[in-house]
Amino acid sequence: MDSPHGAAVKAEDFGLKGPRGWVFRNIGIDAAPGSITAVEGPSGSGRTCLLLALTGRMKPTAGHAEVGGHRLPKKMAAVRRIAALGPVSGVNDLDQALTVAEQLREGALLQRRYEGPLRALLRPRGERRASTAARIEEALAVAGLDLATLPKGPRTSVRDLERLESVRLSVAIALLGAPRLLALDDLDLKLSDAERAEAWALLRAIAARGTTVFAVCSEAPQDIPVVRTGTPAKTAEPAPSDPQPSATPGTKPDAQPGTTPGANRDTTPGTKPDAEPATNRDMTPGTKPDAAPDAAPDAEPDAEPDAAPDTKPETNTKPNTKGTDDALAEARRA
Repeated sequence: MDSPHGAAVKAEDFGLKGPRGWVFRNIGIDAAPGSITAVEGPSGSGRTCLLLALTGRMKPTAGHAEVGGHRLPKKMAAVRRIAALGPVSGVNDLDQALTVAEQLREGALLQRRYEGPLRALLRPRGERRASTAARIEEALAVAGLDLATLPKGPRTSVRDLERLESVRLSVAIALLGAPRLLALDDLDLKLSDAERAEAWALLRAIAARGTTVFAVCSEAPQDIPVVRTGTPAKTAEPAPSDPQPSATPGTKPDAQPGTTPGANRDTTPGTKPDAEPATNRDMTPGTKPDAAPDAAPDAEPDAEPDAAPDTKPETNTKPNTKGTDDALAEARRA
């Protein structure tokens, strides 16, 4: 149920796709009024664009969201009226050439001109000035920025502010319009641990007043709900246990890894299974070997060696030593 102050934020399968692909996608949010939600994710995963989409500054392309009862993307203008941006780099940067007082007055004038009711412009000038001064004072008090503590007071240049002071000033300007939703980008950028604790204490104080807060950060406190952008890392597949080496074609199934392919098998066509391939390796073609490499396995033991079909030393043709060469090759490999 929505609150008179804070805006409930709900999103389902919320996504934004640009010319180069998905900026963010499949975002689910269920934030109650007056709550704080942190947005985490790697750089470039669409964290800032998610804030702009939730505040009505960027049109989503997938899913839907509701902010304070206004459905996105149809009611973007209505969402912009109840949502404000804190520090968002490249969108609402502080003007480094202005003083703190000038920056506050400019923010108040812009809010009254573009976001305030039209009847406010018709009030007397003195009344408008008093109302603006009261709103600035209240916003500074909520943001925790005391102008008296600055080096030159209200005349301190914006460029001379510390990082946490700049965050407080941006938050104060955003609170001038009494928003129901406040979004901040890079909350803990360039802050020490003590300053980060102060920044989160600031957001808790704002949420305690009823304003719903979304903040992009690198690491949120443990008690803050987190919405993550970016594709989740894939889980590595477990390695198979005790993988069996693939058998080399032609080897026996029980061959141990590391043995030479071709050992203890019929290597030379026509030789006996138990013949040693390295036996009589320097024999001269035409001599009688102990086991003829080219003899068929079923040859008779008393067969004449000269009856081998490929052994003809008496002729002038080149002897066929293919079987011997194969046996020598297998022996070398062994």
